[in-house]
Amino acid sequence: MDRKKIKLNIDNIKPFIDQKSLDALTPEIIAADEKIKKGTGKGANFLGWLHLPSRTDKKLISDINNIAGEVRKNKSILLCIGIGGSYLGSRAGIEFLSPLFSNKRGIGGEGVFFCGNNLNSDYIEDLLGSLEKDADIYVNVISKSGTTIEPALAFRLVYDYMRKRYDKKELTKRVICTTDKEKGALKKMASQQGFRTFVIPDDVGGRFSVLTPVGLFPMACAGVNIEELLNGAADLEQDVSKEKIETIDAYKYAAVRNALYRQGKHIEILSDFHPSLHSVLEWCKQLLAESEGKEGKGIFPSIADFTTDLHAIGQLIQQGARNIFETFVIMQASGKKAQIPQLEEDIDQLNYLAGKTLDYVDSMAYRGTVQAHTTGGVPNMTLQIPERSAYCLGQIYYFFEISVAVSGYLLGINPFDQPGVEAYKNNMYKLLNKPR
Repeated sequence: MDRKKIKLNIDNIKPFIDQKSLDALTPEIIAADEKIKKGTGKGANFLGWLHLPSRTDKKLISDINNIAGEVRKNKSILLCIGIGGSYLGSRAGIEFLSPLFSNKRGIGGEGVFFCGNNLNSDYIEDLLGSLEKDADIYVNVISKSGTTIEPALAFRLVYDYMRKRYDKKELTKRVICTTDKEKGALKKMASQQGFRTFVIPDDVGGRFSVLTPVGLFPMACAGVNIEELLNGAADLEQDVSKEKIETIDAYKYAAVRNALYRQGKHIEILSDFHPSLHSVLEWCKQLLAESEGKEGKGIFPSIADFTTDLHAIGQLIQQGARNIFETFVIMQASGKKAQIPQLEEDIDQLNYLAGKTLDYVDSMAYRGTVQAHTTGGVPNMTLQIPERSAYCLGQIYYFFEISVAVSGYLLGINPFDQPGVEAYKNNMYKLLNKPR
């Protein structure tokens, strides 16, 4: 079966980087590839994500689908509690595959709502206040330690709400914990209360965890075909293991980014022309920033939603400081066709577009933007997504994960730790007078 693959186009990089400069990076790419595949680089104890697509246990997939099927059968609302990599990946997947104006976010109309990703009273109170009295509710709390303050406090509030709503037996059935296999506050609570659990593997860091139960369970509850998701990622995993280094698109992406970084292009704008890609790029932003931003190094990732942001930051991109480059993430095919009607009066003078679709106009806006930014001195490349499918989504996840691992090694840093994240926490805990 011929499957549709995502593809990277770097033609618009050529005016800014010659092939000789890219070829000069090949020895570094080969070294990074070896570090990843042989586990000899910094942070090698967190390479568990590398073979998740092909080695995820079928029983685990079945267990996820069984509990998700229970949630969906009852047309339940799932409150998904987590922060960072514990929610961004699943949110990205659900919003990528869902109708854009679902009343309840989910492919089949089932609701998956996210909390625990901030410390805002309005957010949690408005969320709980919006739940109808007859709504059927499940909770998935995601945390390796169980003590990260944002999800831990959200879970306290949600758990208190659930205790008032359900008796102990029902409550036990309705809380699913995704956490450490053996240790941590959440694991302890799950064991004491008899909650069902999924395990976060020890060798997979949070931002690389989307293809573990961290991401798979919420997506399955929203109706995502997680087998197809894993198939897409597994096909890309296979390509990375078998293809020549110079033909692997994810490695080309890492090479181009680092070549531009070495030219002083320290800001990457991830741009889309489809609203369903916004949260995908949010996931990318966290993955890239937390993996690369350390030791005084790193490419700063930003997001632009076009054509909307062409009327916001478009001026800066076009004529501002030339310390930026751009990666377009483009949907090639849409499932909907909004055809432009003919109007007799033609007051807006748009009849010349009558009969064409909005997607056609959007594609011309993309082409025009690429031309303008290229001539304006902004190096750019395009990751082409064939369709909104779970299979393509799996490829997107794996593409960026393997690419940022290579890119991190090109930068000379450990792409799998995040020591700087603790700084704000330590200061906050001191201000809160946390007991030692």
